[in-house]
Amino acid sequence: MSFHVSPDPTPPLAPASGIAAPAWTRALAAGVQLACTAFLLIALALQFLRPDLDWMRTPLSFYLVGPYGPLLQGAYGLLSLGLVGLGMSAYRSGAAHARSAAPLLLFVIAGTALIVTALAETPFPGRALTLRGLVHGLAAQTAFLCVTVAMLLQAWRWRADPGFRHRFAAAFGLAAICFLALWVHVLARELPRGASQKAVIVLIGLWLLRVSGWVRRDRRT
Repeated sequence: MSFHVSPDPTPPLAPASGIAAPAWTRALAAGVQLACTAFLLIALALQFLRPDLDWMRTPLSFYLVGPYGPLLQGAYGLLSLGLVGLGMSAYRSGAAHARSAAPLLLFVIAGTALIVTALAETPFPGRALTLRGLVHGLAAQTAFLCVTVAMLLQAWRWRADPGFRHRFAAAFGLAAICFLALWVHVLARELPRGASQKAVIVLIGLWLLRVSGWVRRDRRT
């Protein structure tokens, strides 16, 4: 005698997490990778397209003014969306008991501050500081601080997540390097301002690319 067994109607579960991984988290994380890649490539290209600026001494903000400025503003906008997207996808793909809204909130704040940075007037040295220039500087500092702290917190949450625990050491280690590099840039004023800032940006970009790749791949059956 044969028995008919109905198929299991429950959705696939994320590996070792006990929760379903929504399909949109994978697509969103893939979009984050594209946004971060586009930003890094555009920022790199501008180092060659703007020979009038000394890449060692000129922070990225000064590339917002003059030729190709709108292109970099668009790249900032893409990265802003990428930060928000990573916060959302990393939060929702994690195990319920390991989630925290703090990294998501900080990623959103960082993304918002990045848009303000791109649109507010860049404060040039030697000129009178305007209100827009002050807003630009505060927004840029907020974006750097919030994104690096968000990276640390998100990586820290993964230590208790069965699906991402094996990524914790790499994610937290690189996030800590980014955080320390930011403070070296801020405190070591004798360093070339352009080179030190761009090094921090590259490190943050690498973390975003790696983590969005893990979120895109690791939570599927």
